Amino acid sequence: MGAYKGRGMSNRRKLVIALGAGALIAPLACFAQQQRSKVARIGLLEPGSISANRREALIGGLREFGYVEGKNMIIEERRAEGKYERLPALAAELVQMKVDVIVASANAVRAAQQATSTIPIVMVTTADPVGSGFIASLARPGRNITGLSAIATDLSSKYLELLRAAVPKLSRVTVLVNPDHSIHPEFLKRIQATEKTNSVTISPVEASTASQIEPAFSAMKQERAGALILLPDPFFLAQARRIAELAAQQRLPTMFWTREPVESGGLMSYGQHNAEHYYRAATYIDKILKGAKPGELPVEQPTKIELVINLKTAKAIGLAIPQELLLRADKVIE
Repeated sequence: MGAYKGRGMSNRRKLVIALGAGALIAPLACFAQQQRSKVARIGLLEPGSISANRREALIGGLREFGYVEGKNMIIEERRAEGKYERLPALAAELVQMKVDVIVASANAVRAAQQATSTIPIVMVTTADPVGSGFIASLARPGRNITGLSAIATDLSSKYLELLRAAVPKLSRVTVLVNPDHSIHPEFLKRIQATEKTNSVTISPVEASTASQIEPAFSAMKQERAGALILLPDPFFLAQARRIAELAAQQRLPTMFWTREPVESGGLMSYGQHNAEHYYRAATYIDKILKGAKPGELPVEQPTKIELVINLKTAKAIGLAIPQELLLRADKVIE
């Protein structure tokens, strides 16, 4: 009897262990399946309108990490189309949708920051994120924001130097300023600090809506501007083609902060390639989706600054670009 009882207890133990293991394996397998089948929801908050190449750069970067739009990834886009007052409501929409991460640029970062302190935010093309109060430092951002910082404020002093190289007799320069853009006063201050060095007079002209663009060019004509500098702004980016057309009508050389407006007819640009920021943002998104804390991911700064010149535009406005400047260019559009 005793021997029989012992064997019976052993079988029951085996049965209990088997059932217990099965109970553990089932939810683990289910969890693994859920992880594989989970669809990442990425919010894209833009103060202007996102160009096709920037969106493609973001999608291309994510694809390298195995995220395919429509399969295991959905991008929820919200664009303010240059109407910055819409950004808080658009950011709130993304928060209500419970997206996994928000990608935001420039002024949109502040709207996202005010809308959530828990959803990770990956910033792109954003100047002076420390001074703007978005992060504590580049090395340790803190809170829920990380991403890529633009260094356009540090480059602004080069704009005049490059314009002088293109137009040696330049004496009067207009700077187009958006009064609704928080960082523009600092940009303008840095450019004005180079007036004496470059022997030019700088006149700021404001425009914050599409209807103000043409009057701004009328003001430039009255002031006899010899060239135009456009400060980094999603609104100006959205209006780039119209700005390039109006500048061409006045035979006015233009200096932009990124290559996209130059591809639309602007004369020159000096700065980082915006699409590259969106491509690099995918690295941050992937790390965050895999559990990394945004506040512990160092903010990346641009490593490549490019000079782009549109030779076709130069010829159209009757400007002969010196050969030495063309040799400095990273890209020449002919």
